[in-house]
Amino acid sequence: MGRTLSGRTPARIEWPTIAVAVAIYGGFGLLTWWYHALPWWLVVPLAAYLLAWHGALQHEVVHGHPTPWPRVNEGLVFPILWLWMPFRIYRETHLTHHNDAALTDPVDDPESFYVTPQNWARFGPISRAWFWVLNTLAGRLALGPFLSLWRLGSGEIGRVLAGDRRHLGIWAWHVVSCALVLGWVVGICDIPVIEYLVFFAYPGASFNLVRSFLEHQARPEVRERTAIVESGPVMSLMFLNNNLHTVHHLEPGTAWYRLPARYWQNREAVLEHNGGYLLPGYGRIALRYLFWPKESPVHRLS
Repeated sequence: MGRTLSGRTPARIEWPTIAVAVAIYGGFGLLTWWYHALPWWLVVPLAAYLLAWHGALQHEVVHGHPTPWPRVNEGLVFPILWLWMPFRIYRETHLTHHNDAALTDPVDDPESFYVTPQNWARFGPISRAWFWVLNTLAGRLALGPFLSLWRLGSGEIGRVLAGDRRHLGIWAWHVVSCALVLGWVVGICDIPVIEYLVFFAYPGASFNLVRSFLEHQARPEVRERTAIVESGPVMSLMFLNNNLHTVHHLEPGTAWYRLPARYWQNREAVLEHNGGYLLPGYGRIALRYLFWPKESPVHRLS
């Protein structure tokens, strides 16, 4: 399996991805329109699925899909349904994450949840307990979005205080994007902002973290740091097959709907490449790690 560039331009429109976008925005429109007629216990899982699905669509756009025109691609995800991260900042950090030599490094990988041994040595019992809880699936779902928001906010504020104002224009467009979403949600559908945050935005960000919970692991061999999760169709669709994460890192320019064929045609070679880092579905992951830490939070390779 050959490696391609992390950003590429398709020769033609990739209609399966366009269909996903239509399904996401159509489902979001229907769910918010009928919000007041539906019970909360139905709204929350549907909202979480749709917003995590939208996060996967953003990931496709980061990697150059689904049209030959970058501005059209970015426009496809301009409404940031979960509100919290500007798309261009996500694109910047995610492409940095694709520097495989730095995968999992808490200093150089912006998507790492590990901490350095130096920071761990300075932590008190509460901070250490926080990171142990984050290494359970329940803790990642409950606290992970808050940590991600804290990191983003503190990083961006620190950037501005240091005199770096390059992201201010990005944030201005993000405000417009959020205004567009909230204009529909609050102004048209009459959903209070706090209810949208509690029932839509936060659960969507939580569901998105299910995928990243075990997709990377600190191992000495770089090629063994990225997992394969052989998931069923519901979760695979929500993540746009990014659960086949080793294949994505090998071929980050390959469209989501081509990843399963690439994996199953080369399964033995892929698993040999990643040292057999194979997980048998998210249900099994939940049973094993819902309330039990998956590993130490300390990055032993730092």
